[in-house]
Amino acid sequence: MEWTTVETGDGAKLSARLFKPPASGAEPDRGEDVAVVLVHPYTILGGVQGLLLGMAEGVARRGYTAVTFDMRGAGRSMGRASLTGSTEVGDVVAVCRWVAENIKPRGILLVGSSAGAPIAGSAVDKVDEVIGYVSIGYPFGLMASVLFERHHDAILKSEKPKLFIMGTKDGFTSVKQLQNKLKSAAGRVDTHLIEGAGHFQMEGPAFDAQMVEIIVKFINSLPN
Repeated sequence: MEWTTVETGDGAKLSARLFKPPASGAEPDRGEDVAVVLVHPYTILGGVQGLLLGMAEGVARRGYTAVTFDMRGAGRSMGRASLTGSTEVGDVVAVCRWVAENIKPRGILLVGSSAGAPIAGSAVDKVDEVIGYVSIGYPFGLMASVLFERHHDAILKSEKPKLFIMGTKDGFTSVKQLQNKLKSAAGRVDTHLIEGAGHFQMEGPAFDAQMVEIIVKFINSLPN
């Protein structure tokens, strides 16, 4: 694991961590030459990159470079968090561009957890190197939409492959709300429902291994 700093377009300095696959001496194949950028939950409710540590380590063990970072106002990063996540979209874009320029993968998979999902979704089409998107507990529900509805169109209109993971007992979005929203989505859209799981449960370490398996399976399904 390596620490680095990424500077955004408006000058905020973000703390980021790089997780590399175990050294094998062999060149990665086309499937493994994908970097996974993970976007943490809502900063205002205590979201930080440390919540994604287990997933990042698991993804790296499976052969993929993973990157986590604190959005502005979280953890070690500078700046102030915004209520709606609009400013943080630029943070995601800056990190993805840093990954593209410094790691030079074939492509980038963006993974957003909870409020990180709509923020990441708004960045998907702003970076050419992003080849796919995974949402963990996207807050599509009525109350959450007061804050995050401005992000919905960006991911629903994107033609890039996308996967929505959600627990069937998510308190922010019902299965029916998810299905109704995705009816209008463009491009390839996959869903993975986790029976009996609540919203905040999926952010915990108990689900890290399962999330890693789902993410890796999705990467392997993407066109080379």
